[in-house]
Order: sequence, then C-alpha cells, then structure tokens
Amino acid sequence: MPLDVLLAEIAACRACAPYLPHTPRPVVRVSPETRLLICGQAPGRLVHETGLPFNDPSGVRLRDWMGIDRETFYGRPEIGVAAMAFCFPGTNPKGGDYPPPPRCAALWRKPLLAALPKVELTLLVGSYAQAWALGERMKANMTDTVAAWRDHIEAGVLPLPHPSWRNTGWLRRNPWFEAEVAPYLRRRVAGILGT
Repeated sequence: MPLDVLLAEIAACRACAPYLPHTPRPVVRVSPETRLLICGQAPGRLVHETGLPFNDPSGVRLRDWMGIDRETFYGRPEIGVAAMAFCFPGTNPKGGDYPPPPRCAALWRKPLLAALPKVELTLLVGSYAQAWALGERMKANMTDTVAAWRDHIEAGVLPLPHPSWRNTGWLRRNPWFEAEVAPYLRRRVAGILGT
C-alpha cells in the first residue's frame, strides 16, 4: 500500500474509540524519506493536543540524546516517529499514562514498516517498543535490554529508556547510558542527516 494511502487510513482510524476517554487523534509523522524511525509507546496528553510527536519535556530530552534541535527534529524528512499506539491512551489515576493498547500495533505496525523501506535505524524507546520489536531477544527488563544495545546494532535497532522525567533516577543510576549510548546515537543521527 502506498505510504500516503496508509497514512490517510491511519488518520481516519477509530478502532480504539470505544476504549478511550476522548476522541482518537492518531499521531504519526513519517515520510518516504524516513531513515531514522523513533518508536515510543504512545502519545502523551500534550502530543494529543498539538498533533506533534514528542512535543513535550520527553522530546526535549530525546533531542538532547540525539544531538539535534527542535527545528531539525520536526524539519528533516529523514526523521520519523511512529509509536506502538498512535493515540493518547489516557491518564492512569495512579500516575502516568495507560499503556499503549496492543490493537494499534496489531492493525498498523507491519504495513507501516513495510511502507518505510529506507529506515536504517529504529530507536526502541521504552519497554513496550522493545518487547514488540525484539520479542525473545529482549532481556529480562528494560535496563538489561538497553545495556545490551550493541547486540542489536546489526539489526538496525537501538533500545533506549523512555526520556520521561520519571526516568531521571534511572539515568543517575546508569551513567553508562549517557557515557556510551548517547554519544553513539549522536554519531548515528549525524551520519543519517549528513551533518
């Protein structure tokens, strides 16, 4: 299926409408030129309201890890964002957002990836994306999976923690991430963008 047709179908999707506390607003940002695909879990409230992926404090941290500014993130067609679920799943009263509903990935993930043949590197942001993409190759937890990042480079994927403020403590406890993984990511992004 051509990418423009697929994106129109995704934009019109209402498969999760009965389960959401708001009108679905699928947020996916890819192009035929996408070479770096960012796969998180699902849009947050600010992303739902604006329609821009990672248009929140998590995006600020992610762009820092990538070594790029906001203009580059949204302005370069080589960078695409397609989470495990395209709609904001709602806020859990116990804190944080609900997990991405699996029906979205079941409906759209394989056709979307098939329509993006130029992707060289996929960032698996958080455990939901890692579990879907890595399957049995995922380690016992997100920390171990990210620590084994070198094992996945040949497959064109890089597991990352979620850049949420909730993971600030994780980053402090795991200084190897910003010492080893972030510099590698910056080099790869620079290479993909030709900067």
